[in-house]
Amino acid sequence: MKQSWEYCKLEDVVTKGSSNISLNKIKNEDGKYPVFAAQGFVQNVSFYHREREYLAIIKDGAGIGRVSKHPAKSSVVATMQYLIPKKDFDIDFIKYFLGGIDFEKHRNGSTIPHIYFKDYKSERFPRLPLSEQRRIVSILDECFSAIDKAKANAEQNLKNAKELFESYLQGVFEKKVHGSKFETLDNLCELIIDCEHKTAPTQETGYPSIRTPNVGKGELLLEDVNRVSYETYLKWTRRAIPQFGDLILAREAPAGNIAVIPEKLEVCLGQRTVLLRPKKDKFISKYLAFLILSKDVQEILLSHSTGATVQHVNMKDIRAFKIYNLSDLAEQETIVHQLDALRAETQKLETIYQKKIANLEELKKSILQKAFAGELTEKTI
Repeated sequence: MKQSWEYCKLEDVVTKGSSNISLNKIKNEDGKYPVFAAQGFVQNVSFYHREREYLAIIKDGAGIGRVSKHPAKSSVVATMQYLIPKKDFDIDFIKYFLGGIDFEKHRNGSTIPHIYFKDYKSERFPRLPLSEQRRIVSILDECFSAIDKAKANAEQNLKNAKELFESYLQGVFEKKVHGSKFETLDNLCELIIDCEHKTAPTQETGYPSIRTPNVGKGELLLEDVNRVSYETYLKWTRRAIPQFGDLILAREAPAGNIAVIPEKLEVCLGQRTVLLRPKKDKFISKYLAFLILSKDVQEILLSHSTGATVQHVNMKDIRAFKIYNLSDLAEQETIVHQLDALRAETQKLETIYQKKIANLEELKKSILQKAFAGELTEKTI
């Protein structure tokens, strides 16, 4: 903190306000006054809560602590809280100040996180003349505009890198979804086995239990995998022991993802997954995984899905799924090699752009720390 600055508490700077608006209550409303939620504009209604422009902070659910600025004669939903600037405090200066607070230290709740104004209202706030507040805001606006432009470019490049692989994948398999000659997955696999329809008891260590969040696009995601005992593993694999080269397909959330079991990994199936073991004279496992992940095949597979809110693929549709114009093993091997090489390159690009985006966010935090420690001048940035 700058020694020459005078400080007060956040509660001296803003007045908090609550909202009782739920999306269900306003779904049939209409008007000219906007309502905002965590994701942004929701709809217009016939009333408003705030006469003047204001700040709002997400207080419940994902994104707690994220602050947004809203226009006069508008409202926010109940998962957000109004923060109304008091006299002699610049709204943008307050917004930048709040952007530098680590709200995780004020977090409550493990299932649905939330923050309370009483926990962060005592944050030390610099009591500066309006002219100085606005000088700092002007510098931050210019700096953050450049950072946001660089971040937008990095995000677009990240999107392009992901779409490059998806586009190539689509091109490889575009002729595999129609034709006069086909075979069903049931005929092309040694076995197709559904999971146990109950939750396996878990423990700290043991065998990975593969649930749908652990099924990625071609690979297993084991970072937060549940683990089970040897006894549970035996019970959950009594119909078939998953082997290297077998595929695990997610039937729900997200339906259609599929991953290949790597070497030297013993796993069992969690709920809403299916084990596929391709016949070795018909398929290279990775080829079948890539085929199922291609856009057109996904659309056909999921077109049979049921469920109003969560897509669910039925076992009979998986068994009866048609594979057209099956390539021979030599061609499959060539295609897998090409796709693996391209995916490796695009993943490198994704890592580069993700790191750049993270670095730009850290730069913002660093600049805000300087700004509210009294160290910000045009020369410091």
